[in-house]
Amino acid sequence: MSIGHTLLGLLESGPRHGYDLKRAFDAKFGHDRPLHYGQVYSTMSRLLKNGLVEVDGIEAGGGPERKRYAITEAGVTDVAQWLATPEKPEPYLQSTLYTKVVLALLTERDAADVLDTQRSEHLRSMRVLTDRKRKGDLADQLICDHALFHLEADLRWLELTAAHLDKLREAVAR
Repeated sequence: MSIGHTLLGLLESGPRHGYDLKRAFDAKFGHDRPLHYGQVYSTMSRLLKNGLVEVDGIEAGGGPERKRYAITEAGVTDVAQWLATPEKPEPYLQSTLYTKVVLALLTERDAADVLDTQRSEHLRSMRVLTDRKRKGDLADQLICDHALFHLEADLRWLELTAAHLDKLREAVAR
């Protein structure tokens, strides 16, 4: 996820302080990985330097001055271009799990155990996500579905690989 583009998008609804941007980001996108304040301010500093935001006001408070940021026209254009650009699908061609299976075979360990352990972990994660989906709002349901679909694809791969372990053992032994 591009944090800079996400913060710019949040600024399109109006100027905000860094603290408000962090809260909005965490509420909409950071359920599992909230932003650190330092990340917000370093990103805003970079966006300011690149002319994508401007300081809309400075307020004195009990602590340091609070800058209020506003998106510039260049920032709006940048967000629009980012939204219009498709994300590159990640094909997982260098999967850590595949590497573990092959290394288990090469070292004469039980690759089926590797697959079984991973299957159990995937199923555990799916139960957690399904429970979260059942209790969540629409946004949470959609993000959980995204993760669940990926886990289901992984489970299909685990089953396929388990069915071909003997052939794979022969292929990697050469």
